[in-house]
Amino acid sequence: MKILQISNYYPPHIGGIEQVASDIASALAGTCEQKVFCFNHEKGDAAGDVNGVEVIRAGCFAKVASQSLSFSYGRLLKKTFRAFAPDVVIFHYPNPFGAFFLKKLLKKYPACRLILWWHLDITRQKVLGKFFEGQTRWLLRRAARIAATSPNYIAGSAHLSSVREKCTVIPCCVGEAHLAPGRAVCERAEQIRSAHPGKIILLAVGRHVPYKGMEYLVRASKLLDGRFLVAVGGSGPLTQQLKELAADDGKVCFLGRVSDEELAAWLEACDIFCFPSVTKNEAFGIALAEAMAHAKPAVTFTIPGSGVNFVSLDGVTGIECPNGDVAAYARAVRTLADDGALRHRYGEAALLRARENFTYERFAQAVRALTAEV
Repeated sequence: MKILQISNYYPPHIGGIEQVASDIASALAGTCEQKVFCFNHEKGDAAGDVNGVEVIRAGCFAKVASQSLSFSYGRLLKKTFRAFAPDVVIFHYPNPFGAFFLKKLLKKYPACRLILWWHLDITRQKVLGKFFEGQTRWLLRRAARIAATSPNYIAGSAHLSSVREKCTVIPCCVGEAHLAPGRAVCERAEQIRSAHPGKIILLAVGRHVPYKGMEYLVRASKLLDGRFLVAVGGSGPLTQQLKELAADDGKVCFLGRVSDEELAAWLEACDIFCFPSVTKNEAFGIALAEAMAHAKPAVTFTIPGSGVNFVSLDGVTGIECPNGDVAAYARAVRTLADDGALRHRYGEAALLRARENFTYERFAQAVRALTAEV
């Protein structure tokens, strides 16, 4: 069997979709011939081996409304189809530009089976979403199976709920480094705790963009007392605005972008994980699952149709607050801070949920079963 993955980007480019594509490739290693096709995160076309998988990258000349554009994409994809002749295509959605060329090719290769890996609906670009509505419906009809990251997203998506019988839930997975942190991570975590003696450490990590909701956490921090340290990792277009908002709050510190090992250390060191995302653009929450793998209770917002509230369960692994309610968020944090037994119970339940649902082994088994079925 020959399998071609079509992703937006691929490692070493960093991102949630890219990590899922890489995890799929790892899961399929040794079971089939496979290639990956994607945009290039650097200038120009390129091809090369990444962990034993050939990756063909089409040069990107611009990005409009989060969609990468390429002059060579269609030609390279056609060439890849002709040379590789895939039996199965795994297409990571959304990618309207890529879907335009894929649709043409799938009409020429009717025997090729399509797995649609649905990461999220097009929600932020409402006009563009309506423009590509016909294309999306065609993909849903053509797909043999559709992989979604949570049952919540299937139920909350008008597209997925209309083809529920084709959908399979395959949650994202967390790395073994989070489920079983090594000595270096634990030693660094102890250094972090020692640098902030007596503090209840809150940690939030993510891109500084509107849907991640970091503003709500910074505002909630203003309602907390001085026993807290609010560590905010990541960066993005809102970083300066967040820093200005937190200028009068000594509890908030910005970590910037951190390495994987440093992130694992902060997750190990923190007492409570804050995940303040507020819209369905947050389809799952890999960082949330990673924190749970470190046995940390989480504070989240209710996001209808998002997988966030599937990853962390209200009253089981953490506390879920009304969307955007800063006062409720601060109360939830105080509740966990004041009750060590509750914090421990939620943390242990979080670890158990991560081990039972979000391991690479479970992910790999599900991927192999899905491709075998198709």
